[in-house]
Amino acid sequence: MDHKMSCIDCGVVNCRRGDKTYPDFCLTTALEADVLEEVRAEYAKEDINRIAVVAAEVEADYYCQLTRVEEIMKFADGIGAKKLGIATCVGLIAEARTAAQIFRKNGFEVYGVACKCGAVRKTEIGIPERCEKVGPHMCSPILQAKLLNQEGTDLNVVIGLCVGHDSLFYKYSEAPVTTLVTKDRVLAHNPVGALYQADKYYKRLTQ
Repeated sequence: MDHKMSCIDCGVVNCRRGDKTYPDFCLTTALEADVLEEVRAEYAKEDINRIAVVAAEVEADYYCQLTRVEEIMKFADGIGAKKLGIATCVGLIAEARTAAQIFRKNGFEVYGVACKCGAVRKTEIGIPERCEKVGPHMCSPILQAKLLNQEGTDLNVVIGLCVGHDSLFYKYSEAPVTTLVTKDRVLAHNPVGALYQADKYYKRLTQ
């Protein structure tokens, strides 16, 4: 099947250092000036600029030195976040408690909301009854976001929300969001493992 060429089809990645030649389909060379200016204008906004600058500083200053947990704390410090929200899956509540303990030990106020908060039956919002085989109550990322918004969190941390549920949380969270754990029940929450083994053990993914 034909597809429109984009960055994921590039093996050059000249945009990283500018020491090679851009491919013919490169999005960088095809960028319209007004689009780039619109993006630059967004980065010029004080709150957005602070996030972009601090993110780059954490990457550069602690490259291959800190764990993601530590990077999140450095980032939070840099943007002046004092109160961290945790949006966690109930299946990773133990990990969320450990994360909260670490954050609190390092001076942050922490407030967490689990995905099943509200205890609403799945069928009440039109989820098929067959989905109750893994539990009767729905995950409610919108409620998680709403409660964290009410708490006035400065930065929210996702711990293991399901695919799609995380999408809704990102959409409804008023505070910036970063992810500590990405759920993958099969690969012990290490989804990149499927990519590393896509030509071997997980060849079915590309067939």
